[in-house]
Amino acid sequence: MTDVWAVARAYEVYMGRWSAPVADAFVRLLAVPPGRSWLDVGCGTGALTAAVLAAAEPSRVTGVDPAEGFLAHARARVGDPRVTFYSGDARSLPVPDRAFDAVVSGLALNFVPAPEQAVAECVRAAAPGGTVAAYVWDYAEGMAMLRHFWDAAVALDPAAADLDEGRRFPLCRPEPLRDLWTGAGLADVLVRAIETPTVFADFDDLWTPFLGGQGPAPGYVAALPADRRAALRDRLHGSLPLAADGSVALTARAWAVSGVRPG
Repeated sequence: MTDVWAVARAYEVYMGRWSAPVADAFVRLLAVPPGRSWLDVGCGTGALTAAVLAAAEPSRVTGVDPAEGFLAHARARVGDPRVTFYSGDARSLPVPDRAFDAVVSGLALNFVPAPEQAVAECVRAAAPGGTVAAYVWDYAEGMAMLRHFWDAAVALDPAAADLDEGRRFPLCRPEPLRDLWTGAGLADVLVRAIETPTVFADFDDLWTPFLGGQGPAPGYVAALPADRRAALRDRLHGSLPLAADGSVALTARAWAVSGVRPG
């Protein structure tokens, strides 16, 4: 099974609605001065680009992503003339050397087959003294929605453990992120947590996005026959902390790593 990320609308209801508050917190955490140029690597549907525009007063922002469906959504979402979006791969960015004051990536790095190559490209694109930073979901422990999902899935199907992002993406922890940044030659490396509430109106508000086919967990659900899908739904429902009004209040944690290109 591959990780499918292409249909913007399905992604937005599944993960995108939690991306905006994390992106905003990340941009404010970096505290890049106004008037700087930014590169958003793996820009997806434009959540981080929008946060940069709202909070950082950039001179320009360039977004790069390989998914045309996401880029179309990003262009529709962000109409600011300071922004340009390009199709491209994080491992071979279509940008000049030393061209950006801040090179950032949100919730994408763990999906790149060669993250070391992607970070090297980010460093190449950063100006000397520029910021290189990224954030990823803490799939192992901090993304409660997915933790409940995979625990329920594995209880019914032990083979599902091989698809669990917490197991598949060891990069999504503080030490591997710090090692990746220091290994790329960056200075003043910091790793910090960003947490955001993820409150669902009711169980269907949580479950329905898993039927959209975007990402590892929805892809797993899509491949199940109807009876096993129903069993998973019931198991997940029974594991959640439902409030008296039917809402489900969880949290999501991301790890943010930042460093400075020497020189």
